[in-house]
Amino acid sequence: MARNRNNEFAVIGLGRFGSSLARTLVARGATVLGVDRSPEIVRQIADELTQTVVADSTSEEALLEIDIKSFPTVIVAIGSNFEANLLTTVALREIGVREIICKALTTRQRDILLRVGATRVILPEHEAGQRLAVELTTPGMLGQIDLGTGYAVTEIHTPPGLVDTQLGRSELRKNGLNVLAIKRGDRLIVSPAPDTVLRADDLLVVLGTTKDIERCTHLE
Repeated sequence: MARNRNNEFAVIGLGRFGSSLARTLVARGATVLGVDRSPEIVRQIADELTQTVVADSTSEEALLEIDIKSFPTVIVAIGSNFEANLLTTVALREIGVREIICKALTTRQRDILLRVGATRVILPEHEAGQRLAVELTTPGMLGQIDLGTGYAVTEIHTPPGLVDTQLGRSELRKNGLNVLAIKRGDRLIVSPAPDTVLRADDLLVVLGTTKDIERCTHLE
């Protein structure tokens, strides 16, 4: 059976964020190599990941020894030591890793990491704070998956003005939203038909820009 190389990841830095990420990837069926310079941290998580190794990720030689280049995606989850994060990113780029996703604590760190070769940089606390602020200030919004391009998949209550309206006549699409599914009690209606009548207790799974989503939750 052919291996799905796109479902293989290396996570460097097994602190709170890195270990949570690695465990979740494994739970979702991925193959995960966990890397940390602390033998104690590696020992604590070894039974939960596909493979673990103690290594100094700032060393190109050490990274080559563990064949890090064989992983299509490497996540650098080192948070507290930015120098180690930076040197690791540079080393990964030098040895030819294609996809390098880094964790940063500040926008300044993000900009530097992108300049030295990271293909993507996330700011977990910043992004989580933004998502919470949007949810708190947008009535009817229950949760959001940011697609990173200004678009998001979001779960919203049926806007008050659209209750008892057929989906095709609701003008949600005209307002920039695609309704992917409707959660109605225990039922999930995927790709609902235009004549589906929206109910007050429906949850709509919609795709659109964050601005369009926020505007549509206020439709009267």
